[in-house]
Amino acid sequence: MEKEWTRFLLPYEQAVSELTAKFLALKEQYVITKKHVPIEFVIGRVKPVASILEKMERRHIAWGELAQGMEDIAGVRIMCQFVADIYQLVEVMRQRKDMHIIEERDYIANKKASGYRSYHVIVEYPVEMLTGRKTVLAEIQIRTLAMNFWATIEHSLNYKYQGVFPQELKQRLQGAAEAAFRLDQEMSAIREEIKEAQEAFSYYRHNEKKK
Repeated sequence: MEKEWTRFLLPYEQAVSELTAKFLALKEQYVITKKHVPIEFVIGRVKPVASILEKMERRHIAWGELAQGMEDIAGVRIMCQFVADIYQLVEVMRQRKDMHIIEERDYIANKKASGYRSYHVIVEYPVEMLTGRKTVLAEIQIRTLAMNFWATIEHSLNYKYQGVFPQELKQRLQGAAEAAFRLDQEMSAIREEIKEAQEAFSYYRHNEKKK
């Protein structure tokens, strides 16, 4: 069974590797052209087998339906400084020819009841395997740093409480989510000043390296 999982997950591993590299290359293009860089950092992962099995059982997904029934086996997460950067990246993705968007979920404009905010894009992505081309589904999550901090903490607590939070903790998490979003709004309000300061600092560092 282990060999079957290895064979099954191989194209997803390749998809995560390629997508991560492509978004990092996109970040570098913004740097080279001296435009505002909407990408802070990029991480990717393939869902662990134990998590896949748990989700298959919870969602009643049969083995034969797994490739189409589970969209997040391959996952890429992109972190941004500003909320506007998220929508800018989504627009860039819509124009790309190397991936096909099949669904978008805007949890920023339509937050989850828990307070969770992020932008999810489900794509079909083709990978070239030894046996030929295989198209897999991948989920790309785009968040601000504040959204990611909250979601990472909530995710850890979710494992501890198995999704059933004590009422006081639930309310505190919702309050923290709103505080994180207010931080994003404040940073967006002074975005131009932040960008100018960052550009000045980058210029200073560049000149210091030349000395």
